[in-house]
Amino acid sequence: MTIRVVIIDDEPLARLAVKVRLARRAGFELVGEFGDGASAHEGIVALQPDLAFVDVEMPGKSGLDVLAALPPAQRPMAILLTAYDGFAVQAFELAALDYLLKPVDDERFDEALDRAQQAFPYHGQSRATAVPPSTPTAPPKARTFSVRVGSRTVLVPVADVERIEADGDYATLHAQGKTWLVRERLHNLAMQLDPAQFHRVHRSSIVRLDMIAELRSLTNRDALLRLRDGSVLRASRTYMPALAEALQHRSIDE
Repeated sequence: MTIRVVIIDDEPLARLAVKVRLARRAGFELVGEFGDGASAHEGIVALQPDLAFVDVEMPGKSGLDVLAALPPAQRPMAILLTAYDGFAVQAFELAALDYLLKPVDDERFDEALDRAQQAFPYHGQSRATAVPPSTPTAPPKARTFSVRVGSRTVLVPVADVERIEADGDYATLHAQGKTWLVRERLHNLAMQLDPAQFHRVHRSSIVRLDMIAELRSLTNRDALLRLRDGSVLRASRTYMPALAEALQHRSIDE
């Protein structure tokens, strides 16, 4: 099933960058692009796209204003684009699928499209019944990982996994002082994990949120994470908004 897409950004080069990346992926059709908030609002109402790439900051009516002005039943799935990382709370309130920092990393862009394809069936149901897109039940997540050890297959509980690191076409699970090599790419593993418990913090690492003991911001908007086992990992700026939002909501829930 094809996902119909619009791009909302006042910068022509930024719209072109999204179009070029979008053209590489099957299952997506660009149906419109808009350079200001007023025309974007009219276009969304007329075209009823499934997905919108939305620049957060634009002259006049901002991208967030455009989304907020739409009734939930008319609001497309949204991937927010911005050069700044201070809009994560608004992104959460508007049930945005993802939040990409400019300049957008190719791998993060592909992850956002994967999220759109996963959410699309549920989003279609929610729009048809006038239910906000934040309410659908997510697909079930993995409870164990199957690991081959010689001639044996070992089941590693996901609850025991503290972090996962990429190793080419493989990934290394760190669980209770042991390491397990899984023949699976990190990106595929990330899609199997509960985002309320695990977060991608770098293109080469995933961390269980309750393992993070300290987060120290760096001048380039990256961060250093100190884990409870003493390990230190770098968190990339492209993953920081979603990570900060997850940690904030985790602290509120606790």
